[in-house]
Amino acid sequence: MGILSKKKEQVLEKDIAPTSIHEENQLLKSSLSYLKTELSKFKELPLLVCEARKVLDNKVMIKVPNGSQFLVNISGNIKVETGDTVLVEQRSLTVVQKLEKSRTFDIEDFVIVEKPNINWSDVGGLEEQINEIKEVVELPLLKPEIFKNIGIEPPKGILLYGPPGTGKTLLAKAVATSAKATFIEIVASELVQKFIGEGAKLVREIFSLAREKAPSIIFIDEIDALAAERLDAGVSGEREVQRTFMQLLTEIDGFKSLDNVKIIGATNRFDVLDPALLRPGRFDRLIEIPLPDEKARMQILKIHSKRMKLNDVDYDEIVSKIEGFNGAEVRAICTEAGYFAIRENRNSINHDDFSKAVEKLSGKSDDEEYAEIYG
Repeated sequence: MGILSKKKEQVLEKDIAPTSIHEENQLLKSSLSYLKTELSKFKELPLLVCEARKVLDNKVMIKVPNGSQFLVNISGNIKVETGDTVLVEQRSLTVVQKLEKSRTFDIEDFVIVEKPNINWSDVGGLEEQINEIKEVVELPLLKPEIFKNIGIEPPKGILLYGPPGTGKTLLAKAVATSAKATFIEIVASELVQKFIGEGAKLVREIFSLAREKAPSIIFIDEIDALAAERLDAGVSGEREVQRTFMQLLTEIDGFKSLDNVKIIGATNRFDVLDPALLRPGRFDRLIEIPLPDEKARMQILKIHSKRMKLNDVDYDEIVSKIEGFNGAEVRAICTEAGYFAIRENRNSINHDDFSKAVEKLSGKSDDEEYAEIYG
C-alpha cells in the first residue's frame, strides 16, 4: 500500500505542477506589465494649463501661467474657442486637450457658498435698515415683475457700512435666507492674486458661479481692501489691485437690471472707498449700520439670551451698563455670563454672572477679581 500511494502522489504532482507554474508565470507577467505602465507615467512630462486668448484657423494664441503669449498648433480635431482652458505639451506648447470647465481656480479656496439659515428675527435693532434691504435686494429677487410693471430698475448692489460688529454680515445672510438665494461670501483681499490677470479672472469666475446658482447674492466683505481710492502708484502690486478692481466694476456694469444676482458690499472704512464704486448704477444704495442704541441693545440681548437658562436677570440694568457696545460685544456678554455659571457648576445663569461679564468686556474688572475668577 505504501508503494502504491507514493506512485499516486508522484502522478498527482506531475499533473498539478505545470498548472501552478503557468498561473505563477501569468501573475508575474501581469505584475511586470503594471510596473512598466507605472514607470512610463513617471517618464511623461506634465502638461501646462493655459488660457486660449484667440483662435486663428488651426492655430490658437495661448497665455501660459507666467503671462507670456504664444501662437501654437492644435492637435487632432479639438475644437478650441476663445476663453477656453486648454492643456498644452511643455516642449512644443501644442494644444493636446481641452478642459470641459473653464475654472482653473478652486473656487472653494476663495469663497464660501451656502444656503444660510438666519432669519430676520435673529437681527435686533435695525428695523429701518432691514426695510431698505428688503426693498432693494429681497423684493427684486422674489417679485421682479413688480419692477417691470412700474418701469423702474432696482439697484444692482448695495453697500453696508459702519463700525465693526454691528451686524453687516448678519443682515446679508438674513436677506439671502428670506429671498431663498444662494449666499456667496468672499473677503475682498482674497481677490488680489500674485500673478498678473489672475485676480481679474477670479472675479469673472465668481460672477459666473453666481449666475449658475441664481438666484444668488454675492457678499464682498471688507471691500475697502480692493476698492480703496486709486492713486498714481508705480508699484506692480498696486497696479494688479487696480486691474482686479476694474474687473469688478466691469462685472457689476455688465449685469442686467433685473438679473437674479445681487451684490452686497460691506466695509468699516467708507471714507477710503473709490468714488467709481459709489456712483449710481453700481452700489447706488448706501446703508449705514450704526452702533445699537438702548432699545436695540435690549433687543440684541434678548435674542442671544432667549435659549439660556436665566435666574432673576435684570435686563434694564445690564443694558444701561453697556452703552457704546456693538452687537458682537452684546453677544459676547451672554457667552461670558454662561462661562461664569459653568465655572461654579450651576445649571442657570443669574444677574451677577452678567454683571461680571460686563465688567470683564468693558475692562473695568481689577486684577483681584480676575485672579478670583480664573484662579
